[in-house]
Amino acid sequence: QVQLVESGGGLVQAGGSLRLSCAASGRTFSSYHMGWFRQAPGKERELVATISSSSAGNTYYAGSVKGRFTISRDNAKNTVYLQMNSLKPEDTAIYSCSADLQLKPLLLKESHYWGQGTQVTVSS
Repeated sequence: QVQLVESGGGLVQAGGSLRLSCAASGRTFSSYHMGWFRQAPGKERELVATISSSSAGNTYYAGSVKGRFTISRDNAKNTVYLQMNSLKPEDTAIYSCSADLQLKPLLLKESHYWGQGTQVTVSS
């Protein structure tokens, strides 16, 4: 059982930055692939970024955030981060983190564990 709690959302002006955190419970955090997702009103949930469980920490980014967002993890703190720079109004959404022992479910948005989400609002 893994519980995920996101924090760090808020209101920011376009061009600004935010860092989201997702704290996980459990002793096997390092075994989980982690992902950040977002959902804007009236839109489907979108995969933003993933980071693998391996020591290499392989990452994947959606094209819409590549070069602006960075996903990272600190296994000692059971936490995954999403650094968001050069924010745009279209980044406004509820951001959620997710975990799974397999990478494919994350990529298919069918992962096992989900946080409750944190609101990010970017004003123009």
